[in-house]
This record gives sequence, C-alpha cells and structure tokens, in this order.
Amino acid sequence: MTIKQSIITGTVSDAHGGLPGVTVSVKNKPVSTITNENGQFSIAAEVGDVLVFSYIGYAAVTVTVDSRRVYDVIMQEDATTLKEVTVNAGYYTVKDKELTGSISKITSKELEKQPVTNVLAAMQGRMAGVDIIQDGGTAGGGFQIKIRGVNSLRADGNSPLYIIDGVPYSSESIGYASINSGMASPTSPLNSINPSDIESIEVLKDADATAIYGSRGANGVVLLTTKKGKVGRTKITVNATSGTGKATRFIDLMHTEQYLAMRKDGFAKDNITTYPASAYDVNGTWDQNRYTDWQKELLGGTAEFKNLNVSVSGGSAQTQYLLSGTTNTETAVIPGDFRYRKAAGHFSMNHAGEDNRFKLALSGGYTKQFNKQSTTDLTRLARNLAPNAPALYTADGELNWENNTFSNPLALLRGYSTVKTNDLIANVTLNYALTPKWEIKANMGYTNLDNHEQRLQPSSINNPSLNISSSSSLLYENVTTRESTIIEPQIRWADSFGKGKLDILVGGTAQKQTTGRLYTLGQGFASNSLITNMASANNKFVLASDVTEYKYQAFFGRVNYNYNDKYIVNLTGRRDGSSRFGPGKQFAYFGAAGAAWVFTNETSLKNSSWLSFGKLRASYGTTGNDQIGDYQYLNTYASSGQAYQGITGLEPTRLFNPEFGWEKSTKLEVALETGFLSDRIVLTTAFYRNRSSNQLVGVPLSGTTGFSSINANLDATVQNQGLEITVHTDNLRGKNLRWSTNVTIATARNKLISFPGLETSTYANTYVVGEPITIVKLYQYKGVNAQTGLFEFADLNGDGIINAAGDKHYVADLTPKYFGGFQNQLKYKNWDLDFLFQFVKQQTYNYTPGSANGTFFNQSTDYANVWQQSGDMAAYQMNTSGANSAAVTAFSRYTASDAIIVDGSYIRLKNIALTYTVPLKYKTMNCKLTVQGQNVLTFTNYKGGDPEFRATGFLPPLRVITGGVQLSF
Repeated sequence: MTIKQSIITGTVSDAHGGLPGVTVSVKNKPVSTITNENGQFSIAAEVGDVLVFSYIGYAAVTVTVDSRRVYDVIMQEDATTLKEVTVNAGYYTVKDKELTGSISKITSKELEKQPVTNVLAAMQGRMAGVDIIQDGGTAGGGFQIKIRGVNSLRADGNSPLYIIDGVPYSSESIGYASINSGMASPTSPLNSINPSDIESIEVLKDADATAIYGSRGANGVVLLTTKKGKVGRTKITVNATSGTGKATRFIDLMHTEQYLAMRKDGFAKDNITTYPASAYDVNGTWDQNRYTDWQKELLGGTAEFKNLNVSVSGGSAQTQYLLSGTTNTETAVIPGDFRYRKAAGHFSMNHAGEDNRFKLALSGGYTKQFNKQSTTDLTRLARNLAPNAPALYTADGELNWENNTFSNPLALLRGYSTVKTNDLIANVTLNYALTPKWEIKANMGYTNLDNHEQRLQPSSINNPSLNISSSSSLLYENVTTRESTIIEPQIRWADSFGKGKLDILVGGTAQKQTTGRLYTLGQGFASNSLITNMASANNKFVLASDVTEYKYQAFFGRVNYNYNDKYIVNLTGRRDGSSRFGPGKQFAYFGAAGAAWVFTNETSLKNSSWLSFGKLRASYGTTGNDQIGDYQYLNTYASSGQAYQGITGLEPTRLFNPEFGWEKSTKLEVALETGFLSDRIVLTTAFYRNRSSNQLVGVPLSGTTGFSSINANLDATVQNQGLEITVHTDNLRGKNLRWSTNVTIATARNKLISFPGLETSTYANTYVVGEPITIVKLYQYKGVNAQTGLFEFADLNGDGIINAAGDKHYVADLTPKYFGGFQNQLKYKNWDLDFLFQFVKQQTYNYTPGSANGTFFNQSTDYANVWQQSGDMAAYQMNTSGANSAAVTAFSRYTASDAIIVDGSYIRLKNIALTYTVPLKYKTMNCKLTVQGQNVLTFTNYKGGDPEFRATGFLPPLRVITGGVQLSF
C-alpha cells in the first residue's frame, strides 16, 4: 500500500528560543516525534493532516498541513494546561481531560524530594483513596497498601498489580517471616524498584481503568514508568545526599521512683511481705537509685543515610538514551553493625526511524541488595525493662550479666539475619505504523530474582554461665528464585469520522512465572565462626522445598469513541486464563464500560468566564482475582522429613477441589471533574462502590478428614464504598513567586454484605454481616470495680460467666474514617519549598504493657492512677506482683477489650524539601542544594507511640533529615 506522505520539518520555540522535548503528533494517527535540543523536528504527514504541538506548561498548538513542507511554531506558556497532561493507562495513553476512568498520578518531581528507598513510601498521602502504611522503621521492611479498601477475606489477596514499563512485577513475599523476625513483615520485594529511576507512578482504581487487566486488576493497578533519555546534548547529572534518622515518639514510662512504688504496692496488695529472691529490682540486688531510659538507650541511636546517583542522558531526534547508577546505604538506630545497602543500574534507549513509522524502546534495571538486621526488635524490651536494671557493660567493656540476675538485651543482637537480593527487570517494546491508521506493537519483558536469606542464632546469645556450646547454634536458610517472561502482541486502529474519533486496540498476553524455594535448618556447629556455612552444620533439615509454575494467558481489547471532544465512550474487556484454577474453571471474562460528558464543550458553556472545565464520568464493570498461590486446587504432597527403612516418604498437604474458581469484583463509579477561573482551581469528586464475591478462602473441615480446611469459593460478598475528593489550586502565579496547593481526602467504608451460614462456621467469631471485615471482637469494658479493685466487663449473654465465646462480641472498626494529604509547592526566584501534611482519622490500639501493672515490667505513667482501697474510683485496677490470679486474668481481658481502642488520629508533616538553585555563569550547568525531611513532625493525642504504626512490638518509622547537592552539566 502506498502512503501519500511527505516529510514535514520546522522549529518550535518560545520567548527564550528553541524548545526541546516538544511532542509533535499527527492528530488521530499513531505518528509522533519530539523536537531536538534546538527545537527542530521532522515528521511524516500528508496534506490535510493536523499537527499537534504539546508540551507541559504550554498551550497546545495545532497546524493543518497544506502544500508547505516547513512550519515554524511559537508556543506560549499557559496556566490552563493541567488537563492536557498525558496519563499512562497501561496499554494506552490518554489525556487527562479525555479520561473516562479514575487514575491518580505523581511524577519524579515528587519522588526526588523524598529521602526514601521504597516507592510506596513516596506515595503516602499523595493519592486519594490509596492508603499506605509503613510496617516499621527497620530498613528494608514492607508496606501495606490498600487501593479503595480491602476486597478479599484473605489477608494475602488484597495486593495491587505492579507493572514496570509494561512488565508485571510480582509483589508476593520472597522470604520467610521467621527469618526476618526482627521486622514487622518480611523484606519488601518492591525495594528492588529504585525510586530515583522512576519518572511517574499512575494508580488505576475503577473498573474502566483496571478491567483491561482482568483477573489481576481487582485491587487496583500501580503503573511505574522509568526515566527515559531526552533529545539534546549529552547531559551528566550527579545527585548526592547524606543524612540521619532517629526514632520518634517514645512512650512515657515510669521512672525508678514511680516504678518501685508500683512494684512494692503490688506485693503489698498480694499480702507478700518478703520479696522473692527473683525480684531483683526491689529486693536490693539491683541499685534502687539507678535510672536508665531504656527506650533512649536501646532505640535512641542515629541511623545514617547516604545516597549517590549518577546519570548520563541525551540523544538525537531519532535516538535517545539514558544510563544511570545509584548506591544507597542506611544504618540502624539500635546498637551494632546493622545496615542496608543497595546498588542499582538503569538503562533506557528509544529509537525511531526517519519516517517515524518504526519505534523501539528498550529499558532495563539491575538491583543488588544486602540487608543485615537483628533478628530481635528491641522495642518491646525497651518498654518492658525495669528502669533500675543494671548497666549494659561492665567496667572492662564486657557484656554485663550482673551476677546472672540480668538478661542483657545486647546479647540478643548477636543473632542476626542477612538478606542478599539480586533482581533484573528488562523490557523491549516494538512499534510499527503499517499505515497512518494501523499500528502493530509487541511488548516483551523478563524478570529474574535471586534471594538468599540467613538467620543466625549462635550460642553466644546466651549467658556464658549457662555453658551452652556452639553445638546448639542454629542457622535458618532460605533461597528463593523467581523468573518470569511475558509477551504481549497488540494491534491498534484509529481514525476519525466527521466530528467523531474511533480508537480500537486488540492484544494478547502470554506469561510464565517459575518460583523455587528451599528452606533449610542447620543445627550444631564446631564453632560459631562457621555458623554462616550450612555445610558445617552437624544436622541438616529441609523445612520446605518446592518449585511452582504459574502460567497465564489472555486476550484483551479496547474500543474508544470520542464525539466532538464532548461525548466519550470507552469499552474494555479481557478473557483470562490462569493455571491456578482447576479444569473448567481456568478461564473467565471481565469487562467494563466507561463514559464521559465534557459539558464545558457545549455551546452554552464554551465561553464561560468562571467555569473553564467540566466533565461528568461514570464506569461500571468487573475485574477478578487469582491471588491464591499456585496449585491450591490440587492434591499436593510434601516431603515428610522422616525416613522409613532408609527412604524419606511423602505426606499429603492439600485436598483436590475441582470447583475452585475466580474471585470477582464488580466496580461502580460516578465522578465530577471541574475547573474554575482558567483552571486555577480544579476539583474532582468521585463516588465508588466495589463488591467482591466468590471469596477464595479455606473452608473448615472435620478433623477426621486429616485436614483442617479445603480451599474453596465461599458465597460471601464484601463491599467497599467511599468518596474521594482532590483539589488543585494555583494560588499565585507571578514572575518571581508561584504557589500551588494539592489536597486529597478520601472516606472509605468496608462492609460484609452477606455470608450464608456464618453463625455455624468457624468464622463466626471473626466476622459480622453488616460490619467491616477489618473489625475486632472485644470484651465490653465497664471500668474498675470500686469494691474489688479489678477491671470489670459486661456479661453480654447473662450466664454469669465472662468468657470469649459468650461475651467477646463488642465490635470495633479500625478502618480509617477518612485520610488524605495537604501539599503546598512554593517557588520564589531561585528557592523552592515543597511540603506535605498527611492526615488520618482513625481508631487504633493503645499501647498495653507486657504484663499486669505491678509485675516485673515497666508501665506507662498512666498506670500511676490505680485502685488502692474500697470505694476508690480509679482508672486502672490494683497492682499485683503476679500472685493474684484474678487480677492477672482481669488484666488479660482488659487487653482484649474496647478499653484499649482509642483515638489514633494524627496530622503528620510527612515530607518537606527546600531547594536552592545556584545561579551559575554557564547556562549549560545547573546546581541545586536541597534539604529534605521525612516523618518530620506528628500532631496527635495518641500516647501509644507512633499512631501510624499499629504493631507495638516493632520499631516505628524513623524521622529522616538529609542534605544534598545536584550537579548537571
């Protein structure tokens, strides 16, 4: 077929000269290019085509091609181009103003202002409806992410799908929690994604945006686009930062005088007049005038943060490249040589033929990590230790055991874990324009992960007087490998008919992922110096060993029709096939319809002086979920680990269920997007309702079957419903001073709609129909009995007995009522200030001590207000040394009652960055000086430590302050 085209050339400039990086495209055709460093371009077009010149921050320019072959275009800066921003929707891109679905976006500008090593940390508070919680302050730890709530009854079935440059990246755990026992969760696999390599992050939320991903889009999709080279001369950029991190918000604990008074009162209340020999804190064995703030002593150290990034980029109009390398080091706040190191390399190359019909995009990244952390988190120990406990070291610098009366916490740090991770991600995308209307594309990706973990438990963690030799030392070792390949051929056709534009995309997916795990235990070593070598163990045990294969194939399609830029309809669908389901259940269909009405393009509103943009959109559709693990429907067996007549046998681990099928989520959304005063104020309000059914859970079985449960679909329905509001304002836009604000706020309500047979199932004490699935069932606290001095609880079933089965029915919902962020960006001449406040309205657990007040555990200062005698109206029950079983039982019920559910709301200065651009004589050089802070200030009435972090036994997130310099030339 002959295409009647000519090569059109020209120059794009603004008031300052040639403008590089401008996108030049042929309207309604898959043909585009970008201007070079001098603003020059070359593109194939024919007479009658419309050339569109677009660049962020500038008003778009359109030119109709006539008989001329050279066009010079001048672009003007424009504050009303917010809706012109192009958004990545995965298999296609679309301008924000033409979106029919819900997609949130942040760019490298937000990422580079945060001293973080995990991309999820950079997303906190910046996207409406995206709730992210950091699992702890230990380097390399994980994050919890919920996009529009929890859809699955399974805790591991609520993760979103991550896509890096078109390549799916598995977020499944790569380690064992027992190895990283010093962390609140295993090592996050997303640590392999280097934040400094990311250009943008888009989060797809509603059915219109996620249905094209089918079974993988039920919990949302996170699209990460890496940085690419730009047209222009070779540019070298060096970015170096260094800083420190400190633990924050310690709990107010008793000092020695308060503590000893509490202890002595506990013995007195128990009618014990002679202190036991083991009561070292009060019987005179330990110095009763000594005081140590153990939180400061064990957790008050300073972590060091160092980061260096170097990149080289540039290219011509046809070929652009980028090569970067990053090193990162982070130490710990606890005593000892614990550190997290990461080195990453990233490469990207884009190439287009001279006529722009053929395009090649190649990107790859390799990350190498090493993480050494203690296998014991000292946080709970620091809160429980008596304030008059002995010093950590003797006069000669050895660990102090205080004549065998003190279990020195530093000895536990001799047990540590190491995690070595190597991760490769590569992607190749090929595009070819067959004609101006037809384009074929192939996306191919490969990932390879190698993870090696060790947990060392040497005999030296014990008191030397116990004479425990290295023959009792333990080594746990886990080796995980994961390899994935994917290929996605696609074909696209686009054309216009009068005032209408039609865009059709059809494609397929074929993916294969293989995961291998070997989890072993070594016991007994000739010396602790050999403990890192499994071959040196006297006894070796295989705790788990498997190789699993996941195969996935799909066909997908999209039809988009835009009439006169006013009425837009978007239809998406996917037919999925997953190896995780049994015969006859492996395939399923998912789809969605989205529609938008840009009512400001109506004649009556087109010239409105106050309403610059208005769009009403809605979507409805279904997505699925196959996050259940491999081979869950099959009869499976594992090595028994036991030998019979010299042969190690097999044991059954799972029952076959041929009815095992997909979870399904139905999503509905209605949204209104408006812009006022030339888009100086942009407001988006969205209402959504998601319902997930056919829940994949373990259905309980009778013990006589030999199995506790069988994996099956449960006829239960979970609903997530909420409201999201996003506001952007350009407050000031002067020559020297600019100020803009972004506000996000989201409300979310999770509810169990139906659960047939719940009352007779083993889930009866876990869920309640009509209540959120995140509830906790608790005793109902009535206060301290003025006569007995003990905590008292409601007898809800009236049987005269307080027990869990009959009386633990009070429901508390720990889902945040609303959450969001308040971001401001100010620029004055060469100064830039960016700060973000994150806020959450929620209930959470209060801090509770490790044992009843009066026992050998330090307590919060609140426990000074205790019952003393009959008639007292006190906040807390009587002290006890532990000998009063009634008081111990009452305290245990107290920690499982609504008394410990308190207001955990907070406002946090999550991030602040101050940047100064140094004026230089040479215009080709650039120098920026930056000071950054993360988790800087927290405003809250919560007394239980960090209100974001709910696992009180682990170190909360750190406050990090860094300074840096960026040079480019």
